[in-house]
Amino acid sequence: MTADADADVDGDVREAYLSLVQEVLLGSFAPREELIAAPRSGRRRAIDRILSARGLQLARRHVEAAADVQAGAIWPHHALTMIGRPRLDNARACIERVIADGVSGDIIETGVWRGGASIYMRAVLRAWGVTDRTVWVADSFVGLPVNDPENYPADAAATPLYEFNDVLGVSLEEVRRNFASLQLLDEQVRFLEGFFKDTLPALTDERWAVLRLDGDLYESTIQALDALYPNLSVGGWVIVDDYGWLPECKAAVTDFRERHGISDPIEQADSTGVFWQRSG
Repeated sequence: MTADADADVDGDVREAYLSLVQEVLLGSFAPREELIAAPRSGRRRAIDRILSARGLQLARRHVEAAADVQAGAIWPHHALTMIGRPRLDNARACIERVIADGVSGDIIETGVWRGGASIYMRAVLRAWGVTDRTVWVADSFVGLPVNDPENYPADAAATPLYEFNDVLGVSLEEVRRNFASLQLLDEQVRFLEGFFKDTLPALTDERWAVLRLDGDLYESTIQALDALYPNLSVGGWVIVDDYGWLPECKAAVTDFRERHGISDPIEQADSTGVFWQRSG
């Protein structure tokens, strides 16, 4: 077999592997229609007690459109990521660019939910045989902080996402299990547990090649940019989730770029995700 043929085989195997990982993360093999536990209601407690005594529980029919999960348009029931295929592809493309260009530094995601995007980024390193970069997984692992409009006025009108922390708060143990389920929990993955204001400023000695920011709020986004961008290598990439959907997230990016005179063009990954390459 020639060297070109070897390269073709390697490329085919890489594509097959990353495609399979992506399908798993998007829940493509999970049921689309099922019965799930109905939300509890105070007015229903007596019924719940009667049913529970008989080993029963109220359930509701849940139907999930595959197209919505693929597009990253919903909070999926089974998928390990809610960012959809285009933003997964974008993360891969940015990592492959820094590998090809020899841009130094690690990769970090701030705000990981079930860990899907971070898992995929680790898979990209595995697929390319990269052993000298780490994927940092930064999250409170309890959900979002309470909006703080006194210190971050842009969050005054923001949706109180902390009210959904029963869904958005995924434990560190569960995220670790998700990595392990795809055999991607190893020494090239590091977890950073806590709210960003307490954890990210301690990373002053790290060098970054890709920043993936998914903190939703102005507060979470600006804290990540303030702490991490100064150590982003020239040629590295910033990816911002929810820029197109959450005005407070967009405001944080706009304010940060204006404050630091950043004019590198912002590109679209999809209708909400954006990214840019640091030129200087």
